[in-house]
Amino acid sequence: MMRVKLLLSVSILFVLSTEIYAQRRSVKKEDEEETYKSFTSVGITTNTNSGILGGAVFRQSSALSSKMFGKNTYRYLALELVNVKHPKELSTQDFVTGARLVYGKQNYLFVLRPEYGRELTLFSRQDDEGISISGILAAGPSLGFEKPYMVQYQNSDGRVTTEPFDPNKSGDLIGAGSFFQGFGQSKVVPGVHAKAAMSFELSAFRDNVTGVEIGFIAEAFTRKITIMADAQNKAFFTSGYLTLYFGSKKR
Repeated sequence: MMRVKLLLSVSILFVLSTEIYAQRRSVKKEDEEETYKSFTSVGITTNTNSGILGGAVFRQSSALSSKMFGKNTYRYLALELVNVKHPKELSTQDFVTGARLVYGKQNYLFVLRPEYGRELTLFSRQDDEGISISGILAAGPSLGFEKPYMVQYQNSDGRVTTEPFDPNKSGDLIGAGSFFQGFGQSKVVPGVHAKAAMSFELSAFRDNVTGVEIGFIAEAFTRKITIMADAQNKAFFTSGYLTLYFGSKKR
């Protein structure tokens, strides 16, 4: 809920802060619009299905010869790697050992998303201190990696073993295993996704860009993803997201 409020607040702030600027820019001549051949950037992202740091993004926009509604259009390519969490995940800490554990968690879900789409410049800056606003529509396949959540059990003979969480296993659960354990047991679940977004370029230098992409993603997998035991797992996910990106343009 906190992440949802944060994303909504940031979105509203950007819309309000650019409204006057957009109105002023609408009276500019079209031949003054900024153009560039390509824009390459990397970024970090958060979304309503993740923690504060949700993943990493690589994105590139390349100019197309055609225009839409008299505006510059770009081919949009991106590659995202994100972590998807279940809303019932709750991390607890043992007051005796200090070990942390998400009880009931069976798997992590990491998703690799190649994307292809179009980016349309809505308002283009005319000077180094301007703000450029564009709309993005993109879609592509999703590769879900269902990695076991490794935990430590203390058996009746006192031995401690590290293995995937099993809600039916007997023994004392004393903590989580290493994050890097269990990757060899991951299962790949294919799917598809689509997103709609707004991009705000905020940098003060024309060729070195800092910006924010705010949008919505819908994603479907070929089967339900088991993230939590004894919980309502699903195959279809929706989320709002915010990406902070850094990059450069080529003219």
